[in-house]
Amino acid sequence: MRQARFAELTGLEVYGLCRLRVDVFVVEQECPYPELDGRDLEPGTVHLWFEADGTPVATIRVLREPAGWAIGRVATAEGWRGRGLAARLMEAGIALCGDEPIVLGAQRYLEQWYEGFGFRRTGADYVEDGIPHLPMRRG
Repeated sequence: MRQARFAELTGLEVYGLCRLRVDVFVVEQECPYPELDGRDLEPGTVHLWFEADGTPVATIRVLREPAGWAIGRVATAEGWRGRGLAARLMEAGIALCGDEPIVLGAQRYLEQWYEGFGFRRTGADYVEDGIPHLPMRRG
């Protein structure tokens, strides 16, 4: 497992993490315009990922928020799913946040998966980038 703030990433690592997100969110889920929020660059943002032969195969992003933390951009390459990589990244991300509250926007079909990490729904469904989501919180 790799972990770094944006300023610590090499150009190749940034490219690999972005490429993985595009492959998962744009190509597989047919999301026409994934949100580019610029938060990857914030000093408090931590990127966690696994790689194989130098290529990222699973990733998450942990963001510092005024009232706690947020976890997002959870993505695993198609050929690497079912191996528990995203779960291990989630556990590490949650550990980084300590006992503070954590929020996330879950794809609706993954609600039960996130519940397994202690997250609970906090509101109504919404659509982000053409994909049904719901707000969740832990702590």
